[in-house]
Amino acid sequence: MPHALSMPSPGFQAIILCGPGSSFPTFTANPDENPKALIPIANRPMVWYPIDFCYRMGVTNITLIAPPSSAPAIQAAMNTNPHLTGLPLPKPDVLSPEGLDQNTGTAQIFRLPEVKAIVKGDFIVLPCDLVCEFGGESLLETWMIKEAGLGGVGGDHQLGAKLAPAGGKRIQRGGLGVWYETKGENIVKGEETDFIATSPLNTGSVPPSRTSLLSHMSKLVYSVPTDTLNDITEDKKSLPIRHSLIRTHSRIRMLSSHRDAHIYVFPAWVLDMIDRNEHFDSIGEDVVGWWAKAGWQEGLGDKLGLREVFANADSTAGDDNLLENGPTDDIDFTALSSTWTSNLQRTQTSDKLEIPPILAYIHPSKPTQKNPTVPLIRRVDTAPLLLSVSLQLAKLESIENLGRETPSPFAHQSKIAYPEGIASKTTVTRPDCLLAENVTVEEKCSIKESVIGANCQIKSGAKLTRCVLMDGVVVGKGCKLTGCILGKRSVIGEDSVLVDCEVQENLMVEPKTEDKNNNLMSSEGMEATEEEMQDSFAGEEAIMDAGEGAA
Repeated sequence: MPHALSMPSPGFQAIILCGPGSSFPTFTANPDENPKALIPIANRPMVWYPIDFCYRMGVTNITLIAPPSSAPAIQAAMNTNPHLTGLPLPKPDVLSPEGLDQNTGTAQIFRLPEVKAIVKGDFIVLPCDLVCEFGGESLLETWMIKEAGLGGVGGDHQLGAKLAPAGGKRIQRGGLGVWYETKGENIVKGEETDFIATSPLNTGSVPPSRTSLLSHMSKLVYSVPTDTLNDITEDKKSLPIRHSLIRTHSRIRMLSSHRDAHIYVFPAWVLDMIDRNEHFDSIGEDVVGWWAKAGWQEGLGDKLGLREVFANADSTAGDDNLLENGPTDDIDFTALSSTWTSNLQRTQTSDKLEIPPILAYIHPSKPTQKNPTVPLIRRVDTAPLLLSVSLQLAKLESIENLGRETPSPFAHQSKIAYPEGIASKTTVTRPDCLLAENVTVEEKCSIKESVIGANCQIKSGAKLTRCVLMDGVVVGKGCKLTGCILGKRSVIGEDSVLVDCEVQENLMVEPKTEDKNNNLMSSEGMEATEEEMQDSFAGEEAIMDAGEGAA
């Protein structure tokens, strides 16, 4: 699929975080050889999708951040995988900071000296597991209109030109994040969600253009993972929030079934804020969450050191830890509907610190007359999501059928890359299947709604329904597989019956095995999973402790 560099990059660089795959224990038991970033989604390496997103928005200065242990595997894939080698020039760089490991938080990454050294200005942060079908150039256009001082259609202010009340200095640019609905057409059980509260933007005198995203933009005023919020509300028997939020924002919309896509457009000063607050561990929960609250919680901006950050935006970040005890919200929260209106007026003080907003793009979940199809946005960070999104992408029409004007950037050249490998007396439902190169399917097989990777062999009489097979899998004679994900080079013995199972890479499943709702792994893989679970539990306890402080 050709990449349309439709919008020149305005000095932007993109940072793609290729972190651990603890949520894929079956397929990343050895993260050094099989890092999460290379797990295939619809036969393309996971990291291909955020890279493609960057090229489509016109950003070509791209750096992949990976732990030193897994960087060689990612670099090798960049040099050999046909999907990655087929990317336009210049190719992304791979950076593996010495202090980065599989447990480093996303915000901690931006305190590492190697990462700070490469960020030269405003930047975009993306996860390696992002699948985003719509064009990111619209996000950048909206950010530049609202926050970069370019003015334009629908713009209600120009932060680059507006002066702060104190000191006569320019107000710093704000940021932008993306959230999407998880309860839409394709619901995946157990998918994480975030609780966010937004306030509407001031409407401009000129209506936005047809392609503008301004109608879906608002100011983010509160953001916390839903699980953390549930712990807080259970402990306090209410939803705590400061009255200053209501005084500052007379209209509030609350959403609890959306998820943070981890697409962030950040101004350069955010690095200084992260550096000054060593308790910032996560970008989504800490950086974005505290920043959103600082816009209305009196005194929080100063506690975060933002006055010094803005006063000395070009200086080296200090070493002060300004969140040692953590600012807290000690207020009662009465029941609020999804929209709450107050007539309280915001008080102004001459030395008030002006906090630039972080904008929230809420991706529409339902088709409209203006947009009859809703582009896909999804984090693919669990096995159920890997299965669901892969099968969804398998339904896209191929380029050979629709031509180069196919509406999706994720369409493959063909649905069956090697038709010669399909026996005549077999059934493959082309509308919902995707078969890669050198796949052989013997007679009397049935393959429905499935994705099959390169060099797989499906022996005679096998039946596959809603399955994803990674490269080099062998499925024995007479097997019946439903809702399964099979790791690279795994072998399924003949006459096996598996339902909703995951099979580790290189694992041989004994013939006539019958199993359901299980992860089939080697003993070494099971040991690695137990260690990851212990690390995960420790991380959850730390998040809960931090969440109580954030309340």
